Amino acid sequence: MKVGFFDSGIGGLSTLHQSMKVLPEVDYYFYADTDHVPYGEKSIEEIRKLVDHAVGFLVDKGCEVIVLACNTATTAAITPLRNKYKIPVIGIEPAVKPAVAHCKDKRVMVMATPVTAKEPKLKNLILKYDLENKVDVVPMPGLVRLAQNDEFSGDRLLNYIHKALADYNLADYSQLVLGCTHFNYFKDTFAKVFPNDIEMLDGNLGVSNHLRETIINTGLVKEEELVGRGSVEYYYSDRKIEDGEELEHIKALHQRLERNLKL
Repeated sequence: MKVGFFDSGIGGLSTLHQSMKVLPEVDYYFYADTDHVPYGEKSIEEIRKLVDHAVGFLVDKGCEVIVLACNTATTAAITPLRNKYKIPVIGIEPAVKPAVAHCKDKRVMVMATPVTAKEPKLKNLILKYDLENKVDVVPMPGLVRLAQNDEFSGDRLLNYIHKALADYNLADYSQLVLGCTHFNYFKDTFAKVFPNDIEMLDGNLGVSNHLRETIINTGLVKEEELVGRGSVEYYYSDRKIEDGEELEHIKALHQRLERNLKL
């Protein structure tokens, strides 16, 4: 059983990391479009073209399910992809529903890329669940570039976050929704910037559970056939990652994500 994961860059590793815990038995193909990252500042038309190419690449590899581990790609491209490909295409969306349910008398901050922030998909999600007008959306395009450069700490990161959040009283918030998979790398820094009781939410566990349900409910695999441990291959814009140094870098990213799962 082959499952393809797509992201514009390394952010989708956070979704893959969670899925490998929930569903370790399948073979994963992870495609990061590092030649064209970031996506959050591109046009919808350009994003759709790039994502369609990547998904076609994964389908040619024999993937029977595709996961868009990218909020921006899901926002821009999931409908045309589902119309084109006759296999399940699973998207990800900001965890607005649980955040609103947990916020009590405080507010919810949703961090997202500019495309995710301005498109109707997120706006409609907020309209559906934010009945008391408690959600604020903050575009954070610089975080994607910082993540791609492995700048997970330091003065430049902190200065960027403080500047982006200067107009918000952070004590008003109990929920921080990470509306881009790249943002999971910064959970330890967010924990230092926000109040101690901040709860950080993302869509990774929901996507991972949905993936498992999808492959079983569609009959792609019987539950009793899910045994052993599968494999994973990594691709950067059509190029298979086989170099030891690059694979060690990916391993280090998984280790960082594992540490941040505890936050």
